[in-house]
Amino acid sequence: METLRVFGFCLMFFSLCFFACKEKSTAIKETEAHPAVRSDTLSGDEISGAQLARSYCSGCHMYPEPGLLDKKTWETYILPRMGHYYGIYESDTTRAGLIEGGRPGQLVEKLNIFPTTPTLDPAIYSKIKSFYLEEAPENLPPSSAGKISTGLRNFKVKKPPYKSKNPMTTLVKISSQNGFYISDAGTSTLSILDRNLKTVKSAPAPGGAVWIHEGENASYALVIGTFNPTDMNLGFLMRLPDRPGGDAKILAQDLHRPVHVDFGDFDGDGLEDFVICEYGKHTGSLSWWKQERDGSYRRNVLRNKPGATKAYVRDLNGNGRQDIIALFGQGDEGIFIYYNQGNGRFIEENVIRFPASYGSSYFNLFDFNNDGHEDIIFTAGDNADYDPVPKPYHGIRIFLNNGHNRFTEEFFYPLNGAYNAVPWDYDQDGDIDIVAISFFPDYENSSEESFIYLENKGDIQFEASTFEGSSEGRWIVMDVGDIDGDGDVDIILGSMVFGTDYTEYFDKWMDHGLPFVILENTLK
Repeated sequence: METLRVFGFCLMFFSLCFFACKEKSTAIKETEAHPAVRSDTLSGDEISGAQLARSYCSGCHMYPEPGLLDKKTWETYILPRMGHYYGIYESDTTRAGLIEGGRPGQLVEKLNIFPTTPTLDPAIYSKIKSFYLEEAPENLPPSSAGKISTGLRNFKVKKPPYKSKNPMTTLVKISSQNGFYISDAGTSTLSILDRNLKTVKSAPAPGGAVWIHEGENASYALVIGTFNPTDMNLGFLMRLPDRPGGDAKILAQDLHRPVHVDFGDFDGDGLEDFVICEYGKHTGSLSWWKQERDGSYRRNVLRNKPGATKAYVRDLNGNGRQDIIALFGQGDEGIFIYYNQGNGRFIEENVIRFPASYGSSYFNLFDFNNDGHEDIIFTAGDNADYDPVPKPYHGIRIFLNNGHNRFTEEFFYPLNGAYNAVPWDYDQDGDIDIVAISFFPDYENSSEESFIYLENKGDIQFEASTFEGSSEGRWIVMDVGDIDGDGDVDIILGSMVFGTDYTEYFDKWMDHGLPFVILENTLK
């Protein structure tokens, strides 16, 4: 059984590329009823704010409709950010506050992310700004989520025998040897616990480990390097010791806040390569690393943009070569396939695109309709780039594969702040259920959203429930698998106390936080 895990993570918190457009995409064609006007023919006097918005706000990401966000969010956060990317600032000191000192700032300056002088006519920017403020609603409509009952059938809640002050869990991973891994950004540690929740061993992990890969011959840990948003490249991938007292080996380093790794042979030379998602901040990329005959690795960039969140290695077109399918957040949000052309060459195709306000947080592959083709379950829910706003389009989506990697949305379940959803037949009744976590639930009105179990009732109908005390942690990571070796699938959730919103809960998490909780399946 493949073990699945979430890592939606606060890396998504700092998406700064929301609505800036510095380049025109040639891969995406405008299909709206009113095609975009060419930017080189625009005049602030001749063209409406709506037409200007379609031209300038669809060049490097999906065009954002004004109704995606409320007026206050547009005015206070998003539109000023757009101006920054065009060199339009509120004051003489604004630009300096956007750029880090030292080497990270030098990287940002080299990329000219924040121009020193305007690259857009301020009159055009003003018309775009007026258009959004005139058309945006005062408030977004409420979510249409249904009732969530309390009480999980077939699951027993197991809490650790201790509480943590300010838990900052970045990883929970169920081991194939039973027990699980857990990592914490606050303490910069990676630990292995047995099925009785006792620590077996612990090791340093700067900023926290964010992914564990258990291979046939070795296990690997991906370390973020620094939890805080930065363009510093402190992350690394290491091979864990294969015996007590052995040494770890660094395979790739100088990574920009890496978040996920997967393995495969991309060039057919018989050596195992890997692909790494570097989420970054303003910098970041998706790259595959070729293993050389001497055991070293050489980086090959597939997409030189921040926001890479997760990547799977699959043969997606049945030609015997290993392709890559990846999710990107950070502005140009969507799912991209990299088709392997042989000899380490890839062709990119964007197969699903999302508005930048979605806050793409995670995706998993599974065959939902048993037709032999892998479908996609996707969550949107990152909500920390500005004051959290409940969004009716946040939630869980299932996209069906027609057999040729063309995906159609089949299912949507509204869930404020959704961070991951893992499909499995948890009750062993022959159909696919779903478990999901939210880092930004509507705590004021429905704190039960922080964890939900969607039991499949047939005909794509699900019944939602949660466990008592589900709001005792702020769940940001999740894994499913057989922790205790009894043959059924358990669930583990990891909590991170981050931010200052929801004061009532925040104070409780800070003082008496649960670093993790296990939902033990009692079917066996």
